[in-house]
Amino acid sequence: MPVLRLGLFAVWGAWYNGHMTNQKRPVILRRRLIPPETVCLSDDALLYRDGSVLITKWRAIHPRMDFAGGVSVYFLDRHYKISRFYGHDGSFLYWYCDVLGISHDAASDTYLMLDLLLDVKVYPDGRVELLDEDELREALSRSLITPEQCRSARDIAGALLADIASGAFPPDICKDAAYW
Repeated sequence: MPVLRLGLFAVWGAWYNGHMTNQKRPVILRRRLIPPETVCLSDDALLYRDGSVLITKWRAIHPRMDFAGGVSVYFLDRHYKISRFYGHDGSFLYWYCDVLGISHDAASDTYLMLDLLLDVKVYPDGRVELLDEDELREALSRSLITPEQCRSARDIAGALLADIASGAFPPDICKDAAYW
């Protein structure tokens, strides 16, 4: 009898499509400046929510060959998101940290995650990349962000890099297997 082998994301996809949680579902909007785009992420599975953290599980919005999906932890008070990216076979690929400007409208329970362009990528072997500094400079020169937002993005990325260098990365909640 042939053995049917389903990749982790095929099984996860079946769960994801029908998954319901008891968590109140906020509206989550991701706004990119370069290229300009606003995408609603509210269909991502909401795994956990409290006053300082949102945890979502997602699949790539547009099919990609280099990864299938992941789990993201939004640190609302720290203004960044740390995501675990997974391959199509379910293997862990890398951590991806997005520097964000986060605002929340309590009346509509809507989060706006403004991508402040700087990203940090951390590979399992310890390699670290700071990404998109050129886009940050471009956004500032085109007045897409303010000088204050630019400084904030650099400060947040610097804090992430310091945590990585000190061994305090990733935060414990990101390592919690309950959210993988």
